[in-house]
Amino acid sequence: MPRGLFWRSFVIIVTPIVLLQVVVSYVFFERDLESTTRWMARDIAADAAFLVTLEDTHTGAERAALRAQASRTLGYPVTFTAGARLEAPAHRRRPSTIDRALDEVIGQQIPGERNFAVDSGDKTIDIRVEAHDGVLQMLVPRSRVTVTSPDIFIVWMAGSSLILLAIAILFLRNQVRPIERLALASEAFGKGRAVPDFKPYGATEVRRAAQAFLTMRQRIERHVGQRTEMLAGISHDMKTPLSRMKLQLAMMEESPDIQALRGDIAEMEYMLNEYLDFARGEGGEQSTPEDLSDLVRDAAAACAGALGMEQANVSVEAPAPVMLDVKPKALRRCLTNLIENALKYGRQVKVTVARDDRFVRLIVDDDGPGIPAERREEAFRPFHRLDEGRNLQTGGSGLGLAIARDIARSHGGDIILDKSPMGGLRATIRLPV
Repeated sequence: MPRGLFWRSFVIIVTPIVLLQVVVSYVFFERDLESTTRWMARDIAADAAFLVTLEDTHTGAERAALRAQASRTLGYPVTFTAGARLEAPAHRRRPSTIDRALDEVIGQQIPGERNFAVDSGDKTIDIRVEAHDGVLQMLVPRSRVTVTSPDIFIVWMAGSSLILLAIAILFLRNQVRPIERLALASEAFGKGRAVPDFKPYGATEVRRAAQAFLTMRQRIERHVGQRTEMLAGISHDMKTPLSRMKLQLAMMEESPDIQALRGDIAEMEYMLNEYLDFARGEGGEQSTPEDLSDLVRDAAAACAGALGMEQANVSVEAPAPVMLDVKPKALRRCLTNLIENALKYGRQVKVTVARDDRFVRLIVDDDGPGIPAERREEAFRPFHRLDEGRNLQTGGSGLGLAIARDIARSHGGDIILDKSPMGGLRATIRLPV
């Protein structure tokens, strides 16, 4: 079966029509048409038998007059060749239904043991039958023994089927289109893109599914909005006392204890910002068309500069341009987390942008110690620290990879960890096109 709903429905509609036409054609051509042809052949055979009887029972001028009258009445020429003879017919398989029917019916209806011959042409059928003193020849028009309705039957059957198929396709397309729009709207929402103009329409079941999608979208957006508002309040409430504490410490005399407290407050602010970014997930940002090649270059330069390294430590391989609807601030943060982790544990980092028909891949490779295959999924757990030599969250809050994956998944994609050709870790952001 085809994969698409439209073509599956099309096959379901077309198959019964084709099967019906095959059955009707078989019944018509193999049964009804052959029966009709035999009936018409019997009429011609009866004419031949009657004319042979006239030739055998009359003589002289009366015989010729009757032959001429029969020719005018029957509508085809009837001639007689005196003294001629026919050879006995050979037993051979006749090619057409008309020839077989004429051979069989004439042989049954002509009295006595007489030789006869039937030769079919394009327009006439030459029938010759032996009389007692010669050969009677009849040039019968082919239309007298040919059913003319099959052509009309085929034209009407094919024409009506095509018209019905066209109407069915039109209605089927109108029925499938709402489902296609629902699928596109769901896919766009899953990629974090706005779907402002989607409205339920179509059949009742499709409307119910579309309305369920809209209800689900409203609940998710309301949940994200409420969470963002709540976290904004928490951020304000917690940062206010921290600011007061920083102000009070600034007014105190310098001492080792004061410096330690300032470090603790800075760490609390950093951790608070990390927690809020993870919970908020950049949910309020709108998607816009962005050149991912430029975005990757900017993120790589910013990371290398922030860590005090030379630009040569981070190389970027990106075709220009690679356009995609993304949330630029969120995706830049996702890239920054991955590049910073790579720079912490490797000397050389390479960032690659690749695109195919289905995905855009942002690949971050490093030459660090890497992560064992069995621990890679564990690295994405929030607040989790790895115990191995490479600890991706050393010096942080344990949320770097968790935030990055949350952002990638909000775009409908994901982050995949693998072994890098440079010897360290490869982190691939895979975004659907």
